[in-house]
Amino acid sequence: MPITICATINTSSPSLSGLASRFHLPLRYGYLSTAVSQSPFSPRCSSSSLEFAAMDNGGSPSLFPFHRCKTIHLVRHAQGMHNVEGDKNYKAYMSPEYFDANLTQLGWQQVDNLRKHVHESGLFKKIELVVTSPLLRTIQTAVGVFGGGDYTDRMDILPLMVANAGNCDRAAISSLNCPPILAVELCREHLGVHPCDKRRSISEYQCLFPAIDFSLIESDEDALWKADVRETKEELAARGMKFMIWLLSRKEKEIAVVTHSGFLYHTLAVFGNDCHPLVKQEISKHFANCELRSLVIVDRSMMGLDFPETNYPGNIPSGRDLPSDVADEKNQ
Repeated sequence: MPITICATINTSSPSLSGLASRFHLPLRYGYLSTAVSQSPFSPRCSSSSLEFAAMDNGGSPSLFPFHRCKTIHLVRHAQGMHNVEGDKNYKAYMSPEYFDANLTQLGWQQVDNLRKHVHESGLFKKIELVVTSPLLRTIQTAVGVFGGGDYTDRMDILPLMVANAGNCDRAAISSLNCPPILAVELCREHLGVHPCDKRRSISEYQCLFPAIDFSLIESDEDALWKADVRETKEELAARGMKFMIWLLSRKEKEIAVVTHSGFLYHTLAVFGNDCHPLVKQEISKHFANCELRSLVIVDRSMMGLDFPETNYPGNIPSGRDLPSDVADEKNQ
């Protein structure tokens, strides 16, 4: 069952203070009170007062309009060459040899297992859009997990991935019967210094992954990665918040995001501070390679333009419908 991302932001960071206000919770969408009424008319509950106290201590339920919620399925890429070599020797992360690292054979096995899971669980049919970081390991993971079947040559259909893209020794992957895949720079890994986190040119990617949409990426060459400047954790978290806001602007309700460990950890760390510590941990703990975690993100400040599709106005045909509690207030 998806969990709600509680949008409590650590505003002690200057780079996040401005963004935090974008997630302000209007009073009419406030938390449900868990205070125990002392009225003799209150129904008796099996929950003890200690349980209610625990709920008040960071675990109060929240209530939001359904049409202001999106389900996001966050995926960390499968094992890359840089993960293996960096685990052996940290200096490998600085090596140009692992520029835009590709998946290992074990990584592709992880992709196959996650693909099996998303199909068997029924999740594949629910996803309307796949967003991927524009690096080789995330794109390979995205097309391997969420792409179509094996590609057969057709003049009218482009493959998602050509055969052996990135020296992967894999067959071409079809773009038929799968959600669209969109590359977005905002969800890239920690920028700078590490060559494994520098991307190739978009024109090169387009040759390897013809059916992926790269239209939101402004420059062909990587203009964001700097050889001598590493993005700070605060800057990464702020970029992650911008990405969350961008997700809220999308029309799709179920979105898969294939991204990176550092990006996920520092982005999700600013959420869940008003939740129980174990729920906070569920949200923000580090991802394993090819782990999928389903979360709910809520538009609490009217940023989105969605309208409720399942709500019904009632009183059709119209008639007298004064509620008794309203009548009580009017006659007091």
